[in-house]
Amino acid sequence: MYSEVRTPYSEVRTPFEAPEDPCLGDVVVTGDQLARRVQELGAQITADYADRPPLLVGVLKGAFMIMSDLARAINLPVEIDFMAVASYGTATKSSGVVRIVKDLDTDLSDRDVLVVEDIVDSGLTLSYLRRNLLVRSTKSLEVCALLVKEGQQRVNLGIRYVGFTIPPAFVVGYGLDVSERYRNLAEIRRYEEPLGARQRRSR
Repeated sequence: MYSEVRTPYSEVRTPFEAPEDPCLGDVVVTGDQLARRVQELGAQITADYADRPPLLVGVLKGAFMIMSDLARAINLPVEIDFMAVASYGTATKSSGVVRIVKDLDTDLSDRDVLVVEDIVDSGLTLSYLRRNLLVRSTKSLEVCALLVKEGQQRVNLGIRYVGFTIPPAFVVGYGLDVSERYRNLAEIRRYEEPLGARQRRSR
């Protein structure tokens, strides 16, 4: 295992604070809570994979922040790869119909794979990814999800590592976005759809 001294994420970051924005609602998870939980997950994964460092597979784009922080919190020589998927549906709701936009560069044969997700809503996209990766002859396949929306999953996912279970609200920050905005917020916040957009959609 590695023995270098690590500086806690919460001590080194300079968080972006969004200006007054009517679309940003209550804070769901604070930056300090995120930092502490990522360290806890890293310690748990380090213990579970002590003799078999995993390949971390981050799902772009939303998982880039949790992927970066989690990798540094795992005290093992992990390897990292990324894949990107597109899910058809509305801006705030996935249909579960998925296509792979960027596939992995790494051969998964006989590898211990840990998929790192930003958020699990219906679970349909993650269910597709699991099926897709399992046929690649992985030795093991587990999932670490930063956020899981309570009561929204339509399939049984068996997620091994969960950061936070949150209410079924649309959220942004710490990698999560709306039309590529708000990814760099240091905390997770509710996204409040503008009144005008709600009125137009209800017609």
